[in-house]
Amino acid sequence: MIPTDRMAQIIDRFQFLEARMSGDMAGADIAALAKEYADLKPVVDTVQQYQSLLTQIADAEAMLADPEMRELAEMELPDLRGALATSEQDVQLALLPKDAADARPALLEIRPGTGGDEASLFAGDLLRMYQRYAEARGWKFEILEESQTELGGIKEVTARIAGEGVFARMKYESGVHRVQRVPETESGGRIHTSAATVAVLPEAEEVDVQIAPNDIRIDTMRASGAGGQHVNTTDSAVRITHIPTGIIVVSAEKSQHRNREIAMQVLRTRLFDLERQRIDGARSADRKAMVGTGDRSERIRTYNFPQGRLTDHRINLTLYALGQVLQGDLDTVIDALQSDAQATLLAEMGNGA
Repeated sequence: MIPTDRMAQIIDRFQFLEARMSGDMAGADIAALAKEYADLKPVVDTVQQYQSLLTQIADAEAMLADPEMRELAEMELPDLRGALATSEQDVQLALLPKDAADARPALLEIRPGTGGDEASLFAGDLLRMYQRYAEARGWKFEILEESQTELGGIKEVTARIAGEGVFARMKYESGVHRVQRVPETESGGRIHTSAATVAVLPEAEEVDVQIAPNDIRIDTMRASGAGGQHVNTTDSAVRITHIPTGIIVVSAEKSQHRNREIAMQVLRTRLFDLERQRIDGARSADRKAMVGTGDRSERIRTYNFPQGRLTDHRINLTLYALGQVLQGDLDTVIDALQSDAQATLLAEMGNGA
């Protein structure tokens, strides 16, 4: 059953926002209300469509008592009831609690796991996959820090992805990605298994995390390292250590000022993510964690090259379209993960969780 009181509260709030925005308000207040209004509008449209169908069904059922209108009502009711079932599901999804971070940009971090050089090459494949996916969706993809191996693989990379609904879709990519294939360096044709870890963090704003000056140590150093992308000869690289947590962030662009900005942004985001994980852990201590918020050490997906097969182990999804996925066609996978997450939330709400 759909909670009618919840629907009424949403419509009342929406109408209140409309009235407030038509009056005299300061610019900052208008911006905040406009965002809430924009977030609520699709929910209100869905609720009102559902309510309209209820009214149409009630009218048609009343017509059954009229001999002249009975035949018309009997023709209309099956279609109206079918539309109501679909609309009811739409309303249930619209009323699901939203992750406040879904609309934020995201920081993407990729690191090779087990597998040596092959793991580093696979990490590079994942980076290009996400770059293509971002390009296909019209998102901005900016590499903040990248360290490469001599073979062209990735030692470590941090990128920022900005656009509409970035974190809402990319958050499902966090975890261990495993690859099974014959490495280019393998002369015997044997299939190797290696892995890379992916972390997707919602970008933090300054108001989200307050970092006391005494809690950080900032060091400048010379950027160097074989195969590193950002190699220069000045002491412009910045390393920031967050003393309470031990988190270390390094940025090695050419501008020391820019490096401080990048490193502080990454540090804020990691601290913000730690707090989100703490809250999620407490919230899901007595039940299974939802897809996308689980342990990042969990193996989530396998890319099997000999069979052209991709398997997402969280939802037992298997696709024989590995080439398309690696070219950035991730929507089928992410849509399935989102649907599973929504089904989990609906089940929890039905059980009163």
